[in-house]
Amino acid sequence: MPWPSRKREKEAVADKEESDAKIAKTEENTSDKQEEEKSEKPPAGKSTSGWKNWKKKASEPGGEESKITYCHWLLKSEPESRLEKGVDVKFSIDDLKAQPNQTTCWDGVRNYQARNFLRSMKIGQQAFFYHSNCKEPGIVAIVEIVKEAYPDHTQFDKKHLYYDSTSKKENPKWSMVDVRFVRMTKRFIPLSEIKVHHLAHKADGGPLKNMMLFAKQRLSVQPLTQEEFDFVLSLE
Repeated sequence: MPWPSRKREKEAVADKEESDAKIAKTEENTSDKQEEEKSEKPPAGKSTSGWKNWKKKASEPGGEESKITYCHWLLKSEPESRLEKGVDVKFSIDDLKAQPNQTTCWDGVRNYQARNFLRSMKIGQQAFFYHSNCKEPGIVAIVEIVKEAYPDHTQFDKKHLYYDSTSKKENPKWSMVDVRFVRMTKRFIPLSEIKVHHLAHKADGGPLKNMMLFAKQRLSVQPLTQEEFDFVLSLE
């Protein structure tokens, strides 16, 4: 795949829509300690009926699951040029579509929790492709996992921006997966809109109440439950 890598985990830069922290995909220096969210109510004048309408359509089993199961994902990437040590880390959905077979490896992840999520991915699972660290962040497309976790080759390349001298080939620290473009979402789903539903769901127990997009704002690889994935998809 083309160098340089573009899935960055260093020094996350905040998305303009977030008032207290920015959602970015670069995060190597971020802590794995979960940030507590402030108690907020949905902005005045914003409709919260999306959850109710979706709930009518969805067939839900009785009772809540005792254990959260993640089977979908959200992957953040930067669609606008940004230089890091002189290297442009931009990688948009158009860049993915331009790859051979519209497939690429998701390399450059340098956060342990994000790496562990990569290692949990299974072939055939789908993920939202999320444009981060830009004027209007949000979901633009759906991609599919086509190869499960294997060693990220960039950690061993001394000339690469994300070379890790502490990682050994006999025991690699960092992993990557391969993803393939599936389709564009029927419309762009902005972070600001998802946040409105998240705040409403925190109050009424909707599917986005615990969405990691707002609990772990800087994490570039995030899991989604089936409920979360289906609801966001219903916003198309």
